[in-house]
Amino acid sequence: MNQQNIFEKLSKIFHEVFTNPNIVLTASLTATDVDGWDSLTHMILIDEIETQFNIKFKLKELNKLKNVGDLLEIIELKLAS
Repeated sequence: MNQQNIFEKLSKIFHEVFTNPNIVLTASLTATDVDGWDSLTHMILIDEIETQFNIKFKLKELNKLKNVGDLLEIIELKLAS
């Protein structure tokens, strides 16, 4: 799966989790940029990403996330291995 496909799939997940089809994903997007992105929706988001991409995150990976670009990078690495 290439980066564009991952990004498109990730966009759909964000739209579903936050019930907002107007969210535009960028590499620099953070939780403070999205209405309703709190600790609960963050866990729902991570769970949905793990399910849709059939991957599992480690806690230390999640702690390093600063933005969507970081998330994309980790997903790419996990899918490549």
